[in-house]
Amino acid sequence: MRNKGVYIHATAEVHESSKIGDGSMIWNWSKVREDVTIGKNCIIGQCCYIDFAVILGNRCKVQNGVSLYNGLTVGDDVFIGPNATFTNDLRPRAHNKDWKISKTIVLDGASIGANSTIVCGITLGKNCMVAAGSVVTKDVPDHALVMGQPARIVDFVNRSGARLKCGPTGRLPEPEILNR
Repeated sequence: MRNKGVYIHATAEVHESSKIGDGSMIWNWSKVREDVTIGKNCIIGQCCYIDFAVILGNRCKVQNGVSLYNGLTVGDDVFIGPNATFTNDLRPRAHNKDWKISKTIVLDGASIGANSTIVCGITLGKNCMVAAGSVVTKDVPDHALVMGQPARIVDFVNRSGARLKCGPTGRLPEPEILNR
């Protein structure tokens, strides 16, 4: 279903069962599979792959070369940097009769840096930030800044992404600081 003001580049493939919200844009060579939901005012960059039944909230920005696999639910206002990949199988094999999808959830306002890999079965917290090139293997708390392979908490960020310089204490700063 295509709502008003939706732009789909001529080279993009969007399955007819997918729901694309008002004002969203899907750029060249991207593929959107069956039963995908893309919210309002989203931007899907070039050469992206969105697997069946993925859910994207409103105002998300998915940059070039991103792969989003089945089992992924993304909240509103999420940024996903170029070439980030989300997995959906904890025990990948070419042939596995016991294969099952592991769910991954990205909460509102999260930011995932370029070339990051998000291992399935985890939750990325509200307004968290994943540094470029990180490999995220476990849940990330709200407002946490994580980096590395495997990713670990190095600090916290406010809603606009500014680093708070409070270190990896595991304790969130006061709400008025986080909401800036």
